[in-house]
Amino acid sequence: MNQEVDIYQDLKMRLISNGFEHGSKVRAEELRKEYGCSASTVREILFRLASVGLTDFQEQRGFRVPERSPQKLIELTHLRILLEGEGTSMSIRNGGVDWEARLTAAHHKLSHIEKRIHGTNDPSDLVAIWFASEKEFHETLISACGSEILKKMHGRIYAQFRQQLMVADRKFGFISENIDHHANILEAALSGDEHLTRMKIHDHLKRHLTGRTMGD
Repeated sequence: MNQEVDIYQDLKMRLISNGFEHGSKVRAEELRKEYGCSASTVREILFRLASVGLTDFQEQRGFRVPERSPQKLIELTHLRILLEGEGTSMSIRNGGVDWEARLTAAHHKLSHIEKRIHGTNDPSDLVAIWFASEKEFHETLISACGSEILKKMHGRIYAQFRQQLMVADRKFGFISENIDHHANILEAALSGDEHLTRMKIHDHLKRHLTGRTMGD
């Protein structure tokens, strides 16, 4: 069971962080050899990933990575703004000092990594840790919302959103804005101003509402 969990998590990260090209076939036999597991284990994991929108399955064609789609990115962005805005507002009401401390710690880690990326010409070694830290910060924003359904839905939307951007975001041309955006979200959330926090989350994500961030 632990092996299945590890394979699922590793393959999920590869699917949302440029491990496969958009539209490419995900070959179960190759993955079976790579992970040293059975073909049935790989297929089960790929079907689980299909259930959360990270692979597409068609009879006779097998599994593929979803294509890039400007319209899909816009829809996913709208959902992220709605879910994160509502989830963070609920966390502001319910989270207390413990949530504020966890959010501050998550931001501190993310800010440190983003500043490192901003100061280097080759951020390749920082890509994986940035993905993890950016995810942790946005998950922590909604972590005290009190709704497991909201958090689960956000997790699915976030993963599909990242997958749509996995090529464009590797250039990190947005990182200087990100540093300011994340700091603004943190400040608004800690102030307890729900309306301002929603605005800062919208400001952070609005560049994806035009579909123009899809280019390589």
